[in-house]
Amino acid sequence: MSGATFILVINLAVAGLFCAAFILIALYSRYRSAWWFAAGYAAGGLYVALEVILPVLPDPRIGVFLGSIAFIGALMLVTIGLAYRYDMTPPARLLAAAFVIALTSTVLSLGLERDSVWRMLAYQAPFALMQAVGVYIVLSARRRRLVDRLLAVFLLLTALHFLSKAAVVLLLGGAGASPQEYIGTAYAMFSQTVGAILAVATALTLLGVLIADLVKDITAKSETDMLSGLLNRRGFEQRLDEVARRHLARGLPVSLVMCDLDHFKMVNDTYGHAVGDRLIVLFAETLRACAEDHHVLGRIGGEEFAVMLPGSNVAAARLFAERVRSTLTRLDPAELPPEHRFTASFGVTQMSPTEAPLALMMRADAALYEAKRAGRDCVRVARVHQIIDDGRSFAVQ
Repeated sequence: MSGATFILVINLAVAGLFCAAFILIALYSRYRSAWWFAAGYAAGGLYVALEVILPVLPDPRIGVFLGSIAFIGALMLVTIGLAYRYDMTPPARLLAAAFVIALTSTVLSLGLERDSVWRMLAYQAPFALMQAVGVYIVLSARRRRLVDRLLAVFLLLTALHFLSKAAVVLLLGGAGASPQEYIGTAYAMFSQTVGAILAVATALTLLGVLIADLVKDITAKSETDMLSGLLNRRGFEQRLDEVARRHLARGLPVSLVMCDLDHFKMVNDTYGHAVGDRLIVLFAETLRACAEDHHVLGRIGGEEFAVMLPGSNVAAARLFAERVRSTLTRLDPAELPPEHRFTASFGVTQMSPTEAPLALMMRADAALYEAKRAGRDCVRVARVHQIIDDGRSFAVQ
């Protein structure tokens, strides 16, 4: 067995392992992109298998043609997976054009001299084009993490590897007088080795991208209240700490609104928990409708909610609370009788530069209780210098 054949066998095993890994991720996560990546590496394994049996085929041109179909198909499947992963519509026309060009180039290259630069460019350029499309998809993403940038680098290196073969084949003595002799050449050893390294690096990076997505999804689920779809208390307090620290360091204000549904226990006791759950969902939807994209929303207790407004002062936060309150007054939940109004109380405050997030929440909560004592369905604002003592508040507007 030649060195190139040994590398091909390893490539076949690696393609199978990565295909299985992507299938497992697809089954666990239901990521559509993982299925496409699995299909791509399965097609890549087929290409490697055809390369292995090429020397024993009666007509090697058939093997070269089928191998080209398998390889361009593998690249196309991975590119489609990249499009789905980065929330893009797969460039169907471009992919179809690259596929047709690859097949046409392969057919044309069969009639050219094997070591011709033009033959190598005709054969390899469509593969490079397909990888370039992948680079474009990754770099077009709105948010790119380090692992995404690394993936773009490996895709680009792979595209350059394909194009470099036109020069490398001359430097290493050619690709053999026939397809059967190719497997024993130094060029085959170089091509398969470098290709294997780049294929493994790309696959590992793709796995890294999907695993990072899984970790993010699992973290989001652990920090999300399942009923309302908002952050739970743990998730909200973590965001409050992170965002507040960042904004205060830049000299920007951070305000907090605490909300509590009025007479919620009576609703549960009178109309049942299903109605109470419906009101929780309805209030969460109201918060979303009134909030800006950068606001942070959380359900931090049974009927208690919190909204962080980064970059907003206490006056803007009070306007937001009043907007939510007035929106509620116009709602008429079908689950409640006409005489039972759906209302909430609100406490508003602004974070001081030296204040801890917990102290901020305590002051906003104290203002909320002032709103409750004032008759509910109203907004109360806690001053920055407000004193908190055993849950009672002073200096509330």
